[in-house]
Amino acid sequence: MEKVMCFGTFDNLHPGHLSYLSQARGYGDYLIVIVARDVNVKKLKGKFPRQKEKSRLGKIKNISFVDKAVLGQLKDKFKVIKKFRPSVICLGYDQMVNINGLKKFFSGKIIRLKPYKENVYKSSRLSKINGGQAREV
Repeated sequence: MEKVMCFGTFDNLHPGHLSYLSQARGYGDYLIVIVARDVNVKKLKGKFPRQKEKSRLGKIKNISFVDKAVLGQLKDKFKVIKKFRPSVICLGYDQMVNINGLKKFFSGKIIRLKPYKENVYKSSRLSKINGGQAREV
């Protein structure tokens, strides 16, 4: 079985997120989605997500083609990779990841996915356009 893993905040789930997840699913038989913890989002983006982590996780779990969705680790971000041992890791077109650091302990495929109308559906852009209210699906 080809396990695929992808990561994200998934704040205000929108069609761009669904495209990302759907593209990732196309690289294997079993899709594992790691949802970022609130405190880690704050550290990375400088602010907390608009939706709490359990709400974001619940929405991802309700997507029919997602086989498993879990919250990320608080400290060791790579622990979930070690635990689930995917064959493929898919990254969003705009995800900032230390690829060389990842390759030190992950020998599978790392695939950068294509954007989906990034100027229309990117959460941060939607937030600016809609006065802080991204369109949800």
